[in-house]
Parts: sequence; C-alpha cells; structure tokens
Amino acid sequence: MDAVLPRRQRIKQQNRQFILDAARQVFAEQGYGAATIRDIIRATPLAAGTFYNYFTSKEDVRQALEAEMAAALRPVLSEGRAEAATAEEFLSAFFSAAFALKTGTETAAIDLRAGFEDLRADLESAVARGLFLPLDAGALAAALLAAADEIGNRLAAGRGDPVQATGEATLLFLRGVQPPA
Repeated sequence: MDAVLPRRQRIKQQNRQFILDAARQVFAEQGYGAATIRDIIRATPLAAGTFYNYFTSKEDVRQALEAEMAAALRPVLSEGRAEAATAEEFLSAFFSAAFALKTGTETAAIDLRAGFEDLRADLESAVARGLFLPLDAGALAAALLAAADEIGNRLAAGRGDPVQATGEATLLFLRGVQPPA
C-alpha cells in the first residue's frame, strides 16, 4: 500500500512516525512532565523546525500517541465480549484481555481508558441482552476499567498471576465481596 502513495506523502508519514516513535521513547525514559519538545526532536533524524509541520505542542504529540494506542487497543480489549453468552464470560474476556495487555512487555504502561467508549457500548449491548442488571453502562465501564488498571499494574509489577486475577476480578464483579450465605 505504501508503494501506491506518492513519495511526498510517504515522507510525511515517515516523518510523523519518527516524531511519534521518538516521543514514545522520550516519555518512557524521562516521563511526560520532564520531557521537552527539544528532547523529542533530538531523538529523531529530523531538523528542529520539522516538528512544527506535524505537531503544535508536546500535548498534541501526547494526544496523537493516545489516539494511536486507542486504535490498537480497541480490538484486543473488545475480543470475546460481543460473543459472551453470560456475564461471567463477558467479564472474564474483559479482564483476561486487560491483564494480558498490562503484563505485556511493550504494553505494560498503557492506559486502559482508551477503550472506555467501546466497553460502555458493549455493556449497553450486554444489558439489552439480559447479561447484566440495567445499570448505568458508563459507571460500570469506569469501575471495570479502574479495577483492571489497578490490578493490571500489580500484575505488571510481578505481584500475582494473571489467570488467578482474571478469575478473582470476574468473581468480584459478579458476586461482590460478601461470603456466600
């Protein structure tokens, strides 16, 4: 497909990707707050002024990285939810995918909130199919993502087993914290 694009357009795509790749590296090494546009430019083979042909600020670059990440995450996070026949299958599919992403070497630092709208829509569909009580899908999506992110961070730090965590998180959302009567 790249061979079909005119040379100028290929160079523009390549330059933009140089900047995004450099920003990803610089943000990972220095942290977003400490990183500067100059640091990002130094990590590319491009001239300093080229940055501003593609981005207006460091925040603009961060937003582009988040959009790129969200596009990559959506299919992974939503895998298995649409086909779930029970709430347990839905939750297990969600937590399993989230924990796999959080414990992956290249994806450990991801922000799962990128998948919020897709999760909310999937929850609305699951509620309509009778898999969940008619709860606020946005609130439930927020709760699920917060739990998955926090548990996933613990797993990424080597504290726990992803399979066991998937089962426990699924059970927590299915039954709550009270012991069986």
